[in-house]
Amino acid sequence: MSMSETATLSSKFQISIPKAIRAAQHWEAGLTFAFIPKGTGVLLVPVPKREALKGIARGASATDYRDRSDRF
Repeated sequence: MSMSETATLSSKFQISIPKAIRAAQHWEAGLTFAFIPKGTGVLLVPVPKREALKGIARGASATDYRDRSDRF
């Protein structure tokens, strides 16, 4: 995969992700993405399935966490 992969926004505001990018990231049809504004660009991030998040916080302690009162 090279950084020179490009895509063009269609008149229907659609973009096709180049095959090299899809293959390298193992992205399949039907995958949901989040668009995150970042400076003058946008990050395109796949949204994980709910099942993939199971157990992600296993072993996390509910004590000794930052509260809203100590934020600036």
